[in-house]
Amino acid sequence: MVWVKRNRKILLILLIPAGILLTKIAACFPKGVELIYARGIFPVIGRSLSKINGVFSFSLGEIIVLVLIIYWTASLMGALYGTVFHKGRKRASLTGWLANFLAFAGVIYFAFILVWGLNYYRLPFSEIAQLPFQPVAKEELVQVCEKLIDHANNLRVAVHEENGVMKIFGTKPALPERAQAGYVNAAKIIPQLGGDYSPAKEVFLSEALSYAGLSGIYFPFTGEANFNRAMPDVMLPNTICHEMAHQRGFAREDEANYIAFATCRSHPDVDFQYSGTILALNYVLRAVHISDNKAVERLMAKCSPGIKKDLQDTAQFWSKYEGPVERLSHDVNNLYLKSNHQKDGVASYGRMVDLLIADYRKNNHWQRD
Repeated sequence: MVWVKRNRKILLILLIPAGILLTKIAACFPKGVELIYARGIFPVIGRSLSKINGVFSFSLGEIIVLVLIIYWTASLMGALYGTVFHKGRKRASLTGWLANFLAFAGVIYFAFILVWGLNYYRLPFSEIAQLPFQPVAKEELVQVCEKLIDHANNLRVAVHEENGVMKIFGTKPALPERAQAGYVNAAKIIPQLGGDYSPAKEVFLSEALSYAGLSGIYFPFTGEANFNRAMPDVMLPNTICHEMAHQRGFAREDEANYIAFATCRSHPDVDFQYSGTILALNYVLRAVHISDNKAVERLMAKCSPGIKKDLQDTAQFWSKYEGPVERLSHDVNNLYLKSNHQKDGVASYGRMVDLLIADYRKNNHWQRD
């Protein structure tokens, strides 16, 4: 015990390589992770944290992050001061601060893996939902895009608008509770999307999220799905449903995007259906742009003025926040995704198109839509 006490920081720092080793092992056994962790251990952890912290109307995770940022920034300033002016005070030195920070990081990283991170290594959602991937021809990609445009055009006339821009039904605070209906309906087809979780929460400092280029964030230590309330209304329903997918243990971004589309499509309200369709349309248009730029111009010409206005409004919103903070956040997010078994990093966001195509084929080319 004395040895452990003396070497406590070293042992805590070693949790970082221990966590990395655990993820490497987990990556070799996706079926085991799916059965034991994703469908067994995690739902108990995730639901418990979600329900406990659901009693708070505000985002507890946001407060925790703010407190930690303030604490570690202040302690770093103190360490720098101690290093420069009091070299003999070991505890106040920069070296001491770094050791403490790494020990803290070790605990947080290992806890992250156990509490939620192993979900990155579960079976692909394509297997869970029985949506097999197959090669996609450019013509089929265009067909899917045309279907989405037709559907979006029909939905656009039924949603509310203000100054030519789509507006949600009701108020923003009511959105998280309303979003549950999409998951209830989708879970009838894919049971893994079910579960009793607390509603998503608005981030009070949404402006900071905007500068970081983030539409939402899931905080695994509290089980909270958080969303950026400052965004245009057309993005809010699909973002909330995206973060709710993370809340249910679907960690991969491309899968969470598809689940957002699927749950919005299953929602009884038109504003959710429209938001999910616009999300899918954005990604398919990007995919078409890569293979045939001229085809995008033809497809955009089929979009109603309302859709074009919504897309333009969204683009203008994010353009206000472009800068060094947004680029740094993008790079950090890219590194984070790659470190969690998403080899394409941020580029994997566009791979939801594979799931959309598989869905399109499985569901009789969306003829019912």
